[in-house]
Amino acid sequence: MSSVADGSQRDDASAGALSPQARVRSIEVLGGTTEPGKELDILIVGGGVVGAGAALDAVTRGLSVGIVEARDWASGTSSRSSKLIHGGLRYLEMLDFALVQEALKERGLLIQQIAPHLVRPVPFLYPLTRRFWERPYVGAGIFLYDTLGLTSGHSRGVPMHKHLFRRGTLRAAPSLKSDAFVGSIRYYDAQVDDARLVVNVVRTAAHYGAHAVNRMRVVSFVREGERVVGAKVENQEDGSIIEVRAKQVVNATGVWTDETQAMVTDRGQLKVRASKGIHLVVPRDRFQSTVGLILRTEKSVLFVIPWGRHWIIGTTDTDWKLDKAHPAASTKDIDYVLEHVNRVLKRPLTREDVEGVYAGLRPLLAGESDSTAKLSREHVVAHPVPGLVVVAGGKFTTYRVMAKDAVDEATRAMDERVPASCTDTIPLLGAEGFKAAWNRRARTADEVGIHVARVEHLLNRYGSMTPEVLAVIKDNPAMAEPLPGADDYLAAEVVYATTHEGARHVHDVLTRRTRISIESWDRGVSAVPVVAKLMGEILGWSDAQRESEIKHYLARVEAERLSQQQPDDESADAARMGVDDIVPLR
Repeated sequence: MSSVADGSQRDDASAGALSPQARVRSIEVLGGTTEPGKELDILIVGGGVVGAGAALDAVTRGLSVGIVEARDWASGTSSRSSKLIHGGLRYLEMLDFALVQEALKERGLLIQQIAPHLVRPVPFLYPLTRRFWERPYVGAGIFLYDTLGLTSGHSRGVPMHKHLFRRGTLRAAPSLKSDAFVGSIRYYDAQVDDARLVVNVVRTAAHYGAHAVNRMRVVSFVREGERVVGAKVENQEDGSIIEVRAKQVVNATGVWTDETQAMVTDRGQLKVRASKGIHLVVPRDRFQSTVGLILRTEKSVLFVIPWGRHWIIGTTDTDWKLDKAHPAASTKDIDYVLEHVNRVLKRPLTREDVEGVYAGLRPLLAGESDSTAKLSREHVVAHPVPGLVVVAGGKFTTYRVMAKDAVDEATRAMDERVPASCTDTIPLLGAEGFKAAWNRRARTADEVGIHVARVEHLLNRYGSMTPEVLAVIKDNPAMAEPLPGADDYLAAEVVYATTHEGARHVHDVLTRRTRISIESWDRGVSAVPVVAKLMGEILGWSDAQRESEIKHYLARVEAERLSQQQPDDESADAARMGVDDIVPLR
């Protein structure tokens, strides 16, 4: 594959580009906040969905904002979810109506206004296994689910539910065992590429003026007496340390909340427990169904989610007290998921059907219960010491509400009057004009000279920013080639991830900007040399750095495969910990 054309190495002239040049400038701005009158209004620590949402919320209120992330955007929990935007049907049984209604309101906003290019409706079957009593019981719950969506103050954005009997269920999902159910109810929720949404939120915040820098780790908080007035931050890629000053610091570090809080105080801390959830990715042709499934287990629920040419099947819910950066899936976890999904499939899935595996951690507010499955998904905002706000708990769907509440708390301590949150009216980059761009996708394909399916793929990832990716191809037609072993993705997307989306390392592209690490049989091994070459030309890597990136990714894949062959959490964690997290760009 030929090298990247000079024209594709664009700076950040386009909206909110997280380019290498923008990163350097943002670091300069953050480092200059120690000068009198230059302090930020708000510094946000943590680049997951809540931190990103807080950055967007604060900057659109007219505040000066910085956000730092120790690794990559969404590299923790926010890239390893079930990839659902949903109200939480199971919370109705817990009578948590307010949480469900709040989540359904956010679902409607995301589908129709905030991110229609990234969040889309998906149908699910709820199989019924008991005659007579189960249909009215479950039907009443799903009717309430739909009704709460209607009364949330926004249009639902998804169709109403429908009752199906055995024949209708088999038409929708022919691969189900006919004796595994007596009928079903079809209802709708929504799905999202979680990591793409987070990067999109960060880019939108940058577009409005936030200074966003990944690979920047907080090593300590700066204090004046009892008050937190900023943080000392280490650039993971060159080892330099800067001090960033701010009127308020928001700690949005998810499962790392306890550790970051401990840098400041041991009084009045929020306590967060990590719950591990694993997911399997299998090819779409392994069983036939036009809908997803939601299955009850003895502990929680299991989703079978349509995902392009794949299915995502998960999740588990178990306590995790080992390495938080790289939670590992064990053989026990994988067998648990396969066992439960196979109860309803005519042709059982085996380990050989599994293309990819990923594990993530939920940040649950710790309570009296010993079981993480019973801990709260509601969020809490606290102000443990002056100058520091902590937000924890919650669920991906309600990230915008969590962000709003955290910024509300931070602004209460400010002298000046700060406008109210307006993120419920602000589309993310790529949302405006998406429907028009979708309607003209055939013309776009003709103009660029690529198949319309490729244009649809790009529109579902970049929305109305798709012309920026296509411009890379226009500059260098070789960038229209698919990546080896990952036909769904184009070389142009690697270039764009590096010039516009803040990707700094090969695994940023293969695991988050794309999903090659879980969607391809070889976990991205074939694509690594091409990705490293494309990124290296933009980031100025030496031959040694490029080879180091390749070796690191291959070692990471091998460690993950090894961990998935281990019988329990402890041995899986030990296997996965054999590879360092970051390859410094030095």
